Amino acid sequence: MDPDRVTVLWCTTDGDERTKAHRLLLQGAAALLDVPASEIWVEHEPSGRPFLGGAGKGLMVSVSHARGVLALVLSGSCPVGVDVEVVRRLNAGALARAYLDPVETDWVCALPEAERATGFLWLWTQKESVGKALGQGLRDGGMSRRVPLPENWPPGDTAPPVPRRLPGAPDIRSAAVLVGGGRFVLGVATQGEHGDCGVSVLVRRVDDPPGLPG
Repeated sequence: MDPDRVTVLWCTTDGDERTKAHRLLLQGAAALLDVPASEIWVEHEPSGRPFLGGAGKGLMVSVSHARGVLALVLSGSCPVGVDVEVVRRLNAGALARAYLDPVETDWVCALPEAERATGFLWLWTQKESVGKALGQGLRDGGMSRRVPLPENWPPGDTAPPVPRRLPGAPDIRSAAVLVGGGRFVLGVATQGEHGDCGVSVLVRRVDDPPGLPG
């Protein structure tokens, strides 16, 4: 397993996101570690945050799901966070003014109206991911930190995300990517002492993992 690579897996769901997330987490961890899935199990901190036991101990993970979609991220070297959102109609300008940094708000509001919801979610998913990577949540860790604005817009959904350092936080990186033909926005973040974790991110869609314990 490449210690500098962060692996993000995502899939669509039929409404049973939690069960499918459990299965996908076991499948992904087993594949990365090259061990049988039966040797890994999922536990939860009091906050609900998942962690792996057995052969998966030490592998850092994060899980997110929204209506009809779930995503998870795995890393062998640093804390990680992931968030996925469905692209939908939003009052993006008002939400940006209420929750985002002024620089981020100005960027969202300058987008064509049809692109503002995607732009808002592009930043929001990264903030959610940063909070998870720091183990603090959105309110305590993600919301107060500015995330990188995209270098190119509108984004495509073919290029892999390239995590970039947060302004003023060289040990944290974040990125976002469109998946599912632009139906979903997926954000990912890493936290490493020297900012060198997660320089390579693999995002892959997977099917329902058969034959794994629920």
